[in-house]
Amino acid sequence: MTTVASKRRSERPAGRARSWWRDPWRKPRILMAITFLYLVWSLLPVLIAVVFSFNSGRSRTSWQGFSTRWYYGDPLLSVWHDPSLHGAVVHTLWLGLLATGITIPLGVAMALGLDRWRGRLPASANFAVLLSFVLPEILLAVGLLFVATVLQTPLHLGTSGQVLGLVTYQLSYPVVIVRARLLTIGHQYEEAAIDLGASAAGAVRRVLLRMLLPAIFASTVLVFADVIDNFVIVRYLSGDASTEPVSVKIYNTARAAPTPALNALATVLLVTSLLAVVLGYAVYRYLTRGERNAGRINVFAGEA
Repeated sequence: MTTVASKRRSERPAGRARSWWRDPWRKPRILMAITFLYLVWSLLPVLIAVVFSFNSGRSRTSWQGFSTRWYYGDPLLSVWHDPSLHGAVVHTLWLGLLATGITIPLGVAMALGLDRWRGRLPASANFAVLLSFVLPEILLAVGLLFVATVLQTPLHLGTSGQVLGLVTYQLSYPVVIVRARLLTIGHQYEEAAIDLGASAAGAVRRVLLRMLLPAIFASTVLVFADVIDNFVIVRYLSGDASTEPVSVKIYNTARAAPTPALNALATVLLVTSLLAVVLGYAVYRYLTRGERNAGRINVFAGEA
């Protein structure tokens, strides 16, 4: 009896482990651990780079005390006083504003057109929009570089070429997000406005565009944040040092003997992107207050 009882007790942990493994409703502890390790692996280098941007010495590996020297304290090498670093920040923000200001109106107009146009041609255009999500960015960059340097076209290297390349690459984001919003709105509000005496253009301007405002604002934030982080297109289409944004400046400087000013430059770009996304999400939640699923981040990103 004692032997049988001890055998049963020894089998209990194994049986519990098998039942836990076969339970489809168990907590995904393994997936949670993998996700946590991935986040640590991804964010830890960024955190280290941000911390060393406040290093008082020139070393990027040895901590020598806290200081804001590399942001504005150093009269020659800080981000604020170094003309090349300061110019890279200004050019990055300028590209973000230009590209976003052109992409959003074009994307909204294209989304409205594809939502109303039926036939093979709009279906092909819709396929081209979706194809841009899987099209390698470097392929577009090389193609635009060929157009700018070989063919006789108005496209030239520099700011104009970078803006055109960024608009071409980013156009699909507002199209997809605005079209998703159009599917949730439907046609009844626009038809009701027309029945009440509004013209077709007036119904779009006074009713539909106001209801599309959350999607338009979300598209604006996402496009701006993605543009200022872009590297491939702006690298291929940059003309000289004055048209190098922050991402290209970091790439070109990192191979030399960089100071923590390079970390400070990257931190400025990181904070700008985070502020744009956080502010955009806060405004999006305000604009969609009272709607179902308004607070979900995947809705803000156009994934639902």
